Amino acid sequence: MTDFEPPLRLILDGEALASNWKALNAHSGSAQAGAAVKANGYGLGAREVAARLSDAGCRDFFVAHWGEAAAIADIIPPAWISVLNGIQAADIPHIRALGAVPVLNTPDQVAMWNASGGGRCHVMFDSGINRLGIAPEQISQCDLGSMDIDLLLSHLASADEDSAQNEAQHRAFHEQAAASGAKRLSLANSAGIMLGADYHYDLTRPGLSLYGGIARPEMEAFIKPVARLSARLLQVRTQPAGAPIGYNATHVCTSDTTVGTISIGYADGYLRAFSSKGTAHYGSATLPVLGRVSMDLVTLDISAAPELREGDWVDVEYDLPTASALTGLSQYELLTNLGTRFERIWR
Repeated sequence: MTDFEPPLRLILDGEALASNWKALNAHSGSAQAGAAVKANGYGLGAREVAARLSDAGCRDFFVAHWGEAAAIADIIPPAWISVLNGIQAADIPHIRALGAVPVLNTPDQVAMWNASGGGRCHVMFDSGINRLGIAPEQISQCDLGSMDIDLLLSHLASADEDSAQNEAQHRAFHEQAAASGAKRLSLANSAGIMLGADYHYDLTRPGLSLYGGIARPEMEAFIKPVARLSARLLQVRTQPAGAPIGYNATHVCTSDTTVGTISIGYADGYLRAFSSKGTAHYGSATLPVLGRVSMDLVTLDISAAPELREGDWVDVEYDLPTASALTGLSQYELLTNLGTRFERIWR
């Protein structure tokens, strides 16, 4: 640890995070809502996220890798943690020692788990995303009947759209569910929750919308933003008309302009897609991004806030659906690309 103050802040609203989970849980009807906390809690900090969601009442947590499970297993009971990306033989002794629950995705993984002694597990059924999971034609290769399957789950490919694929996947999952012998069933992600009670089953698995993402328009009424970005102002200069700004001179000042350089860039997840498009704010003043986003720096037109001085902080506009529409980046990318140089401050 050092005593240097980081030049970037990620201000995180713990009450909004808990509120979002409670709202998604309520919209899940008779089902319970779990929480996807993979990718370091979608970039916000898995340990802090998991602790707050546990306090809110969540009892099912999903990560992608075994290292992610180990990283939170001292604050969340391991039996509440599910690891989505399956198993390999060398992992099994460590899996049993850790106590988190494997999601088995292939017939070979099912056979491997059974041969090692079996025990509580989850099984991923591929209902049509064709990405990960046991395909319908592979089910007969798996000895599921004798297994301790807690959760049969599948994943919707197009729940954020009114797509015929949603009903096709629901039908395929429903047909397999009764024959699986699983104690619980789970199909819906954040967007899938809004498709209605038929998609809820026993457990829903929200991710994006826990963190303020709007997975479907209906969520705008109850999902609250969780993350806010702030960056320190490193330099203030007045540039004359005709002065180029940044790499490749993609912006040229059309009049005398007060330019402020802030400490953020694509190495922090503020990607080049924001070049000449993004904005920051200081009070009520809007500060447009000028030119290219660099690795560590962004230049702003701060003419609307003449009181700004070096060392002041500005808020970087990062509303997820707005930023997604502006840049073409998905809301998932916007969150999970946030880098390690932010001081993450929970409030």
